[in-house]
Amino acid sequence: MADSLEIPLFETVLRPHRSLKIGGFRLVMALVAGASAFASLPFILLGFWPVAGFYGLDVVLLYFAFRANFRAAWGHEEVIVGPFEILLRKISHTGEAREWRFNPIWTRLVLEEHEEFGCTRLILASRGQQVSVGHFLGPDDKAHLGRHLSRAIGEAKRGPIYA
Repeated sequence: MADSLEIPLFETVLRPHRSLKIGGFRLVMALVAGASAFASLPFILLGFWPVAGFYGLDVVLLYFAFRANFRAAWGHEEVIVGPFEILLRKISHTGEAREWRFNPIWTRLVLEEHEEFGCTRLILASRGQQVSVGHFLGPDDKAHLGRHLSRAIGEAKRGPIYA
């Protein structure tokens, strides 16, 4: 019976959406490098070779911007709602983890909505402490997560059901 109390009522891992996969990244970089080489060729032929360096610098900066974007995608959030505890764990792209633990009875879920944009923020609030959940999600995803979290927290507040 004790094992049934440890089963989570709701559990999810939230990851930032990245529409460009590694294959797309390689294609974009190849196209940009090719276009940059093609555009710098006339300048090289006319003797203005420093211009080609600036074209190359653009490609290098774009590469590092994409690398930073992909590295940021390694960060994620874990949300676990159990009968006696809500655990929110945020793992940064560097691997640094921060945890918040809430008692479901004292916790409320706050959905901040904008008339035009939909759900803008999702907050777990308990005893003066407020933590944003899924800040990188879009409005529809936040609303969807809010419905599931609200249902799980309500279930936890009603108490465990013994079968």
